[in-house]
Formats: sequence, C-alpha cells, structure tokens
Amino acid sequence: MAAPSPGPREVLAPSPEAGCRAVTSSRRGLLWRLRDKQSRLGLFEISPGHELHGMTCMMQAGLWAATQVSMDHPPTGPPSQDDFSEVLTQVHEGFELGTLAGPAFAWLRRSLGLAEDDYQAALGPGGPYLQFLSTSKSKASFFLSHDQRFFLKTQGRREVQALLAHLPRYVQHLQRHPHSLLARLLGVHSLRVDRGKKTYFIVMQSVFYPAGRISERYDIKGCEVSRWVDPAPEGSPIVLVLKDLNFQGKTIKLGPQRNWFLRQMELDTTFLRELNVLDYSLLMAFQRLHEDERGLGSSLIFRTARSVQGAQSPEESGVQNRRLLPDAPNALHILDGPEQRYFLGVVDLATVYGLRKRLEHLWKTLRYPGRTFSTVSPARYARRLCQWVEEHTE
Repeated sequence: MAAPSPGPREVLAPSPEAGCRAVTSSRRGLLWRLRDKQSRLGLFEISPGHELHGMTCMMQAGLWAATQVSMDHPPTGPPSQDDFSEVLTQVHEGFELGTLAGPAFAWLRRSLGLAEDDYQAALGPGGPYLQFLSTSKSKASFFLSHDQRFFLKTQGRREVQALLAHLPRYVQHLQRHPHSLLARLLGVHSLRVDRGKKTYFIVMQSVFYPAGRISERYDIKGCEVSRWVDPAPEGSPIVLVLKDLNFQGKTIKLGPQRNWFLRQMELDTTFLRELNVLDYSLLMAFQRLHEDERGLGSSLIFRTARSVQGAQSPEESGVQNRRLLPDAPNALHILDGPEQRYFLGVVDLATVYGLRKRLEHLWKTLRYPGRTFSTVSPARYARRLCQWVEEHTE
C-alpha cells in the first residue's frame, strides 16, 4: 500500500476495558440463549477452539482502539485529500492493526447518522463475531458483528487499493444520492500478526439487518454460469444465500416503489461503470409484512424528514431520486412493496476490469459459448443487471 502524503502514523493502542478473553470465557444465561436462538439461525459463534477465534479477537481489540481514535478526534468537516490517504498503525501485544483513510470513514459514518460509541460497542470485544456458510467462490472470510448489524470481509491487497482509490468518488456519490443502493463501506483495515504478512479486511453495514423474519436471501449478478446453489435440506439450520437460477419464476413485487428502484439501479450501476468496476452483486432478501406494517402509516412526517437529509442544492434535487424511508433500522436498504419487505443492496465494489479480467472474459467466451457469465465489460455488466431487475420486478 502506497504511503500517504502526510506519512503513516504508528501509535501504541489503548486497550478495551473488557478484553475478548474475558467475554468469551463468561457463561451466558439460558434466557439470553433462548431469546437469541431464532435471530441467529444459521449463524455460528466464533468461540474458543474455532480456527478463526484468535484472529477475530485481534480484530475486535484493534477495532475498539481504532474507533477510540475517531471518538477522541472527531471530524470537523468533510474529508480532505490527506484524510483519504492517512494510514494509522496501532501496536498491540502480538499484532498491529492498520486503519486506512480513518478520518474519511469517520466522517462518512457520522454522515450516515451512525454513533461512534455504537459502532465501537458492536465491533469491539462485547461478544463473539458470528460466521455463516457462504456460497461465494471467493477465498475470503466473512463475519458478522454479534448484533448482526455490521459485516466484515477479508480482502486482497489489490481490491483494497481499488477501494481506496475510488473512495473520494464513492463518498461524493453517496452525498449526491443519499438513498443509493450501494453498500455503506464503513472502514478498511489491515491486521499483521508478529510482523508477518498483512491481512486486509473491510467493515460495511449489513444489507440483511435486522434479519429476524427474513425468509429468502439471494445474490444476483444477472447471468447464469455458476449461478445455482443447492438449497439446504428441509429442517436444516443452515441459511444459504441463493443465486440467479434459484430465482427463476419469481418476481419482486414493489408496486409504486418499482420506478424508484429501477432509477436508482441505473444511477448506481452507471457510477460503477464509470469506475471500470464489475462483478458486483445485488443482494436481496424477502420478509413478509405484518398487517400494521403495510401502507405509509402514521409516521409519514418523520419519514419525509429523514428522506430529505443530505440535500446538496436545489439544482441537484431533481437528480437525487429521493423516496420515503420506512421507519425501521437499516432504512436505506429496505424497500416495502404491497405485501413484502425487501432488503436490497449492491455489494462487492472492488473488482476492476483490468488485464486479468479481460483475459478471463476471453477464456469464458471460449468455454461457455452462447451462455451468460459474470466477467464482461463494465458497460455490459451494468446494462445486464439493470435489465434483470426490470424483467423481475412489477
């Protein structure tokens, strides 16, 4: 990773008051377990003995300390060029945690209305991270914070470089389109144990939150090669994220919200095309609405106020594609149709269409003649995903 212009900083990290070891060794009550069982269906605690327990404990302690820095030095205005390039390395016992573009992400979290103490409590050593069975072919590791609000994923160095290079334009896009479907990236970090090789990881807001009543989950790319997942056996506790071919014959029924959704997909995929990015996915989940959740309800004024936050100028208001936000946690990723609530978000924004992907496109063209696959030009990728959304919504 290239050093930022003001130079990287290295400091001795503070320690959280309650360490990961103390948390994982404590015994939780039966009532807590029964209450939490349903909401954690298909998820597994990364407890002592798990192969990733040591790494996640270091991530928790490191993120607690990193967030403390932003709490002690809160942003005073929009991020500067130096904020986007800052690298802060905090030295812990046995490992180092790097925070990349920390001030820029702190400002972004604040702009989203996310309190730093909540962020610190969710990602710090207040409870074990959760793991789920991923259907991705990636070698990355995936985690959720113990409250399932935040998603963590290990990334390659190349992908991290792309994310940081695009970060100023990403922040600008979210300012211009505050109701964007793009996943909210909240932090980029590196972890190095005993001066070994760095492991990079990102933190983002989970699209599937709160997950208590979600019935189906999908990862959509708008193509067919390698886009089928064998469903879990009936009665299995495993919760799988299905893919395009599993969605055949189904429809997203949005009613009056459909036009907003189509327009926002066009705006967001156009932005990704301009970044020369491909291979992103539309994450989608279904949740049946209760009777009292249907319609606009009594909170119209409150939701209208939330929907206009972040307005830039009267000249830009016509292109912002605003909507009324539901009175629910994670409202930016929630869209209510007449009968169903849909969780929607565009994720995996770090794959650039460079030489490697161009060669992969050529190889797949020869291997899968006449079939659709993920590795195509960014323009074609964006157009195809928007077409899939148009064909599968009503």
